[in-house]
Amino acid sequence: MRNDGSRYFELGNIYMNGVAERCALDGYIKEVRIMQLNIPHSTAVRKYEQYINDHYEFPSLKPDHWEEWDKPAGPIADAYHEILRANHIQ
Repeated sequence: MRNDGSRYFELGNIYMNGVAERCALDGYIKEVRIMQLNIPHSTAVRKYEQYINDHYEFPSLKPDHWEEWDKPAGPIADAYHEILRANHIQ
């Protein structure tokens, strides 16, 4: 949950869960709720994973801000939403 109370979903790994929790404790975001998903290595996962790897670097374990990952309209947003739909989220 963002500090303004709005919600959004992010897909990440265990490392990113820890960073998100640290950011919540430090006040960069309001709240984190971690959900375990069953994500097979599908075409959608590969597409989204490649996009994240190409455009973002994993933050430090001592972050000074929270960075939301963009999900541009088109194939990336479609892949993101397909992963959420496959896990009955949203």
